[in-house]
Amino acid sequence: MQLGQKIEKILLPAIDGGHFDNRNLLGKRYLLTFFRFATCPFCNMRLAQLVNLRKDLPLASLAHTEIVAIFSAKLEHLQQHANTHVTQLPILADEHNKYYEKFGVEKSLWGVLKGGLLRFPTAIRGMMRGYIPKEISSRLLNMPLSLLVDEQGVIQAIYHGKDEGDHIPLSQVEAFLKQKKIT
Repeated sequence: MQLGQKIEKILLPAIDGGHFDNRNLLGKRYLLTFFRFATCPFCNMRLAQLVNLRKDLPLASLAHTEIVAIFSAKLEHLQQHANTHVTQLPILADEHNKYYEKFGVEKSLWGVLKGGLLRFPTAIRGMMRGYIPKEISSRLLNMPLSLLVDEQGVIQAIYHGKDEGDHIPLSQVEAFLKQKKIT
C-alpha cells in the first residue's frame, strides 16, 4: 500500500447488519481508519470525534464524503460495544484481521505502553463513558492506521499511529473531506 495507489477491494460485515463494499464509495472522498478492538477507550473516543466531525461538515460535503471505521473484532462483540455510533457512519468488523494484514496495520507493545502513559486522561475519559478494555489479546497491540482516499479510489494520505491513541489529525481529515469533488 502506497500513496497514489488504488485502494484494494474491501468487503466486510457492518455493525448495522449489512455488508460493506468500498467500491460503492467510488465518486466520494473518504477516511478509512483501522482501530484496535471494540472496547478500546482510545478508539471509541476517536470514533466519537469522527462522528462529531461528520455532523459538522457542510451539507455540500456530506453528499460526497464518508468516514469508515474498521475494528479488529467479531461482529457480535462490535455490535455490543460500539452501538452508540451505529447510525452515524459505517463501522465494520474484521474478525480475522484480513485487511489489517493486507494494509499493513502495525503492532507495537511500545506503542501500547507509550499511549497508556502519555494519553492516560483520554483513557480515563473513555472508561468513564463505558469503554472498558475487556480484551487482552494480540489485538491490543494494533496501532491505528488511517487512509484518505479520493473519489477515484486513490490513496492520498497514509497515517500510521505511533501509539494506541495517535490518529491522523482531525484538521487534516476535515480539510480533505471539505475539498470540492474532482470531476
